[in-house]
Amino acid sequence: MTMPAPVAAIPDLADLVPLRVRLRAQRRVAWLRSLWSRGSGAPAPGTAHAEIDAILEGWDDAEAERRWQSDGAVRALGEEIDRVDSLVAERGSRLARLATVFGLDTAESDYVQVCLAAALDASLGRVFAYLENHASRAYPTEALVARLFGHGLHRVLLPESPLRRWELIQATPMGPGEPDVLSCDPLVRDWLLGDHRLDEVLVPLARIQPTLEPLEGWRVEETAQRLRATLETARARVCVVGPPGSGRRTLAAGVAASLGLSLLVIDVDAVPDEDWRRVFLRAHRQAFLDGCALAWVGESAHTRRWPDVVTPFPLQFVIAEAGETPVSRGDLIDQVMEVPAPALAERRSLWRMHVATASSWSEPELAALISNHQVGPGEIAAVAARVPATAAEAAALVRESSRHRLGDLARGVECPFTVDDLVAPEPLRTALADFVFEARERAAFWEQPAARRLFPQGRGLFALFTGTPGTGKTMAAQVVAADLGLDLFRISLATVVSKYVGETAKNLYRILARAEAMDCVLLFDEADALFGKRTEIKDAHDRFANTDTNYLLQAIEAYRGIAILATNKKSNMDPAFTRRLRHVLEFARPDATLRQRLWERLIGELAGLEQAASLARAIAALAAATDMSGGQIKFAVLGALFAARRDGTPLTVRHLLYGVDRELTKEGRAFPERERERVAGAAH
Repeated sequence: MTMPAPVAAIPDLADLVPLRVRLRAQRRVAWLRSLWSRGSGAPAPGTAHAEIDAILEGWDDAEAERRWQSDGAVRALGEEIDRVDSLVAERGSRLARLATVFGLDTAESDYVQVCLAAALDASLGRVFAYLENHASRAYPTEALVARLFGHGLHRVLLPESPLRRWELIQATPMGPGEPDVLSCDPLVRDWLLGDHRLDEVLVPLARIQPTLEPLEGWRVEETAQRLRATLETARARVCVVGPPGSGRRTLAAGVAASLGLSLLVIDVDAVPDEDWRRVFLRAHRQAFLDGCALAWVGESAHTRRWPDVVTPFPLQFVIAEAGETPVSRGDLIDQVMEVPAPALAERRSLWRMHVATASSWSEPELAALISNHQVGPGEIAAVAARVPATAAEAAALVRESSRHRLGDLARGVECPFTVDDLVAPEPLRTALADFVFEARERAAFWEQPAARRLFPQGRGLFALFTGTPGTGKTMAAQVVAADLGLDLFRISLATVVSKYVGETAKNLYRILARAEAMDCVLLFDEADALFGKRTEIKDAHDRFANTDTNYLLQAIEAYRGIAILATNKKSNMDPAFTRRLRHVLEFARPDATLRQRLWERLIGELAGLEQAASLARAIAALAAATDMSGGQIKFAVLGALFAARRDGTPLTVRHLLYGVDRELTKEGRAFPERERERVAGAAH
């Protein structure tokens, strides 16, 4: 049985491109030698005299060379060149893609191939030197490529050429009077040969984002479908908005994957200003070569101006926080994609997926963790890496990881108090309990479609605490935060209020945007300074001030977190704002019964129950005789304790009266002598 003859293997691109260049060089050499052998009685072919004659007579004419190429003597070589050209076209899909993506014409593609051939076959250097008639020019030059491929004197490597703009070919100067050395960019060379790698310029700055299973609430396919319609006619830049750890990159990668693209993430903060233009160009070149969307991350991702150096890749993402938008560009359609917070069921699933021991956690603690902390996949994964043993420990780690986000915009307040520490009238305690209950239940409530439809705004939980100084407003806020297991942050007015129109609202937007993702309680002291009554419009300043107030009200209405506003001057608050609040709690000065409880509790805890019992009658008389706020009573007890320590004696009624005198003096009041004697007498 006769075996069939083996089919000749078609060479790959690494063999065909150098062969294509060698064949054209071979034909060029044959032409030059034909010139040097011209004329009867001429010097021997190939001698220096023959070359000089050919040069001086101008015999090396491009048109003459084209006519000579059709001569029968070299026709076979021409046919071989045509055959190899067709093989390159057949096997050179990457060459064709390079030309299509970057808009290369035939001449520019030839330049790429000569440079690629030089990189693949070092022996071509000697051929190039021979053709250039210069021993040191063992490299591709613009003139050499133009003559080999018949492009005449038309310059190709102009500044506007895609070869130069996209840095596909590097042109290295060799000094005065010498042509530039042309070489193929290493990344482009490797890509043409089928090797996918990251540009060395991008290696320390970028990485491919893994494509993970998206959350159901993200609606990745729906988003991808909208983008697909946009990309048919325009280039899109999508600002993915959400707090750190919310899954912004994962969401962007999922959308890109639905469009058939991978996602290359680039850290803008790691790029020095002087390198920004080059990194930007190389990132887009990588995107076009590998078919990957770009995602720009970092605090400066939305503020860095994009250089107008190249046509941007059709799909890009900017990872940002709420209120951050990239600098606009006319050649891009900007869209905003907000990362939805995971639903309760999704958060439960994420905790159990990432934390191996979550199945053994206490159900009440797990339920509190899920409802109180609207953490995203990234945050859960980060906490899981620290292997929390319980849900309570996981909650503590969540709070710890987010405390830095407000930076100088707010100050953390310790919350050592419990509900039992709060001495207040029963109606006020009930109102606080209602507020805490709603804070716990709100996550589940707002997941109901009907609730979300009927309340598109106003899903935040706000309370206004009003009352004179020292009546317990701040302490009540501390109790609320502690009861919920959340951090309390006091907002400093110095970081919010600005004399410039519109800046106050912007500052507040920035605080609320960061706080919304932290699952914390915000405390605005002196809230009337922010949300005061609008003034009668008498001039432009009044108009702008009222505009600022309107913006502040809108910012608060859009906030979906928990905030407590405290004021000593309820009458100064804007009535339109107060009407929007469902929780308005009045903190009155304590009556005699509550004052006595405050005195007894403070002295009992600081001086001991035995000491408090010995002063019980004096404390009752003191509480009945002095109209003091809870804050004043605390400072009076503190002053009395230090006075007793100074005297080196146990706490006595004399020390208590000393502490009361100090507090009343601050208000310009004096303790009546008759009442003083009554309190002193009660001690005996």
